Amino acid sequence: MRLYPKGYGGQRRHPEQVKREGWHEQHVLAVSLDDPRLTWPERELVRQLGEKLYGKLPVLREVRHER
Repeated sequence: MRLYPKGYGGQRRHPEQVKREGWHEQHVLAVSLDDPRLTWPERELVRQLGEKLYGKLPVLREVRHER
């Protein structure tokens, strides 16, 4: 008998393991646009899905330091 629920206590799981288990158990997919395992068309598909479901990414602007 466990004294704690799955995921609590014991050793920490690697983030990739958490993502894999989320996909297998809950059908949830966590994907980074910067994942080197993805090809350009796959990244573009992920970006388009993210924008459709959650809106466009904020535009990152570089900060200029003036003297």
